[in-house]
Amino acid sequence: MKLLRNQLLLVAAVCLAPIVLGTLAYIFHWGPGHAGNYGELIAPRTLSGPPLDALRGKWTLVGFDAATCDAYCEKKLYIMRQARRAQGKNMERIERLWVLTDASAPRPELLAAIEGTRVLRASPAFMQNFPGNPQDHIYVVDPLGNLMMRFPRDPDPSRFIKDLERLLKYSGIG
Repeated sequence: MKLLRNQLLLVAAVCLAPIVLGTLAYIFHWGPGHAGNYGELIAPRTLSGPPLDALRGKWTLVGFDAATCDAYCEKKLYIMRQARRAQGKNMERIERLWVLTDASAPRPELLAAIEGTRVLRASPAFMQNFPGNPQDHIYVVDPLGNLMMRFPRDPDPSRFIKDLERLLKYSGIG
């Protein structure tokens, strides 16, 4: 009788285990539900033209803003600069491009602060290649000239840097 009862309890435990474990996994958010990347992957689209042809062979961080550059713009340019510097020996694989969306000229002290960033005036046709409102994102163009990723309006710098590290680590190009 005792053996039969133990066998019945064992069968009940085996049947209930998936339900109990599944419920615990749901409660504690355990599982493969989160993407490994922070930036939003974009269906690749090849970009060409004078500004990007010169940057082929390099990963390019692209930011769009007016030349007057408000506080948000300065923060974005700073994050782009720091993310590149944080790559250490791989920082030479990354270029930065600031695309001006108006006809005015940037302040000289701002240009000095972002030394090494290429500055370019945008044509409306060039801006149409970038999904969403281009001023709200930092875009990544791969070394083959494909637009492939964008980061949110106020990116978390550490997660932004981690995504770039991962791209450079696993990429055999650029």
